Amino acid sequence: MNKQLYMILLLFVISIPLRAQDEPVPSEIQLKWQKLETTAFIHFTVNTFTGKEWGDGTESPEIFNPVNFDAGKMIKVLKETGFKMAIITAKHHDGFCLWPTAYTDHSVKSSPWKNGKGDMVKEIEQACREYGIGFGFYLSPWDQNHPTYGTSAYNAFYKNQLRELLTNYGDVAEVWFDGAKDKKAIDMEYDFDGYWDLVRELQPGAVMFSDVGPDVRWVGNEKGIAGETMWSTIDVKPENAPGKMSPEYLNVGDPNGKLWIPTETDVSIRPGWFYHEEEDDKVRSAQNLVDLYYTSVGRNSVLLLNIPPNKEGLFAEQDVANLYEYRSILDETFRNNLAKAGADKTLTDGHLESYTTLHTNKPFVVKLKKKATFNRIALQENIADGQKNEEALLEYWDGTAWTVLSELTTIGYKRLLRVPLTTTDKIRITVKKSKSPVQLAELGLYKASSRE
Repeated sequence: MNKQLYMILLLFVISIPLRAQDEPVPSEIQLKWQKLETTAFIHFTVNTFTGKEWGDGTESPEIFNPVNFDAGKMIKVLKETGFKMAIITAKHHDGFCLWPTAYTDHSVKSSPWKNGKGDMVKEIEQACREYGIGFGFYLSPWDQNHPTYGTSAYNAFYKNQLRELLTNYGDVAEVWFDGAKDKKAIDMEYDFDGYWDLVRELQPGAVMFSDVGPDVRWVGNEKGIAGETMWSTIDVKPENAPGKMSPEYLNVGDPNGKLWIPTETDVSIRPGWFYHEEEDDKVRSAQNLVDLYYTSVGRNSVLLLNIPPNKEGLFAEQDVANLYEYRSILDETFRNNLAKAGADKTLTDGHLESYTTLHTNKPFVVKLKKKATFNRIALQENIADGQKNEEALLEYWDGTAWTVLSELTTIGYKRLLRVPLTTTDKIRITVKKSKSPVQLAELGLYKASSRE
């Protein structure tokens, strides 16, 4: 190549602007996970029978006997109420295992349930396969029963249990970790890198959750409320192991973060994470569950709702009734996208891969064929190419002028907005600030159910 041609090519390469691919983007498994939108936690252990929230590891397996346990009934409810995955607490902090692990007797094999021959994790997993939803598990690193906890030997024990769950229960969609620990066990340092390597090796299709990822991060609270500004990107420092990162940082993220680690918003349908009979009159209402959908899925997160089985091994009747009502309200609200009446098809086809590019301070007008009356707006970015929007303005044409509907920050996978009841045939979207041109993939205009 002659020198002149080389210089021309070099100048051409230098002049190319940064492409979206130079910004953090989700992996294939992260993108698939984000599209699930709503997933379910199933907290179940000896605590259900003692009335505790956190057991201490001294509980006898003899108390664990959910005589009417029916995984199929529970997973059927989750499937019919819109949940795309179920995560079972295979082991909580008390150390009691819901599968017949080979590494401790503190498990279902020492309980009267099914005469010690049962495997609750297996039954949940098989029910998930039957009803076509993902299967995941939580294996608490904190184990108050095992004698090696607090020593380096415990990490080997934990990995042995993790390997059992990763190899004996088919495809795993999510593995849930946290940083809970006995503060008195000052020498207990969890080998998270080793745990995560094992998951990558044995279940490469699984996303891993902890406070700081590596695939999915905590939202920073257990209230079901993601930040109104919510970035899927953050930075993680060596000292920020699970349990150490600021909840405030997790709840917002970082527009300049170099890692794509989106949030999971975990919350329980009851005040506690485990079933307690005295909380039967404190179950979240259907309307409250709908609110949680808006403050999680509607803020670029995934909702992880805990529904704890009762002592019989079933979801309580009130919990089930409220779940069905919640789903009915959402279905009624989002059944009919009024923007389909004339809006660009790329904005209403349900695919993130087709999008309209919006440039900063260049208003984009969506014209409808006829006037629509709505009070809910849904926006989505093509997050496969990253998250762009920082500030935007939504307006409608009132017949004489453009009137503000909403001023918003991040969009990400999905942003849901509750606005006053509005009738118009034109919507204007103006990106005020963005990291790069916004790839607007979806626009939805909806009229909320009267039951909201």
